[in-house]
Amino acid sequence: MIIEHVAVYVNDLEGVRDFFLRYFGGSSNSGYYNERTGFRSYFISFDSGSRLELMTRPEIADMPRDTAQMGYAHIAFSLGSEERVDELTEKLRADGYEVISGPRITGDGYYESCISAFEGNIIELTV
Repeated sequence: MIIEHVAVYVNDLEGVRDFFLRYFGGSSNSGYYNERTGFRSYFISFDSGSRLELMTRPEIADMPRDTAQMGYAHIAFSLGSEERVDELTEKLRADGYEVISGPRITGDGYYESCISAFEGNIIELTV
């Protein structure tokens, strides 16, 4: 079984799309728009074949986020080496994103960092 894609609702559809294109080398489709509902989306594709669907619609409620709450916790990207984790972590920090943890070796042996990337959503960078 393969996870086909993960979907996330966002407020700033264009900004979040640009984030994944800029920092993660994703490529985007031309987008989808439903005139009746106001729903908009992009699929972001990555070299590995995985995809992320970014979605927005006018009536979506934005709820406060906490890093310790039920539900999805983060999206993890494997960058292939500790050096690439270090480099992207520092690039994101320099561009104003909050580094929540790391880079570090976790108790279960992962080399990772966690970034509060967009709209309070956490991105994990790992080997």
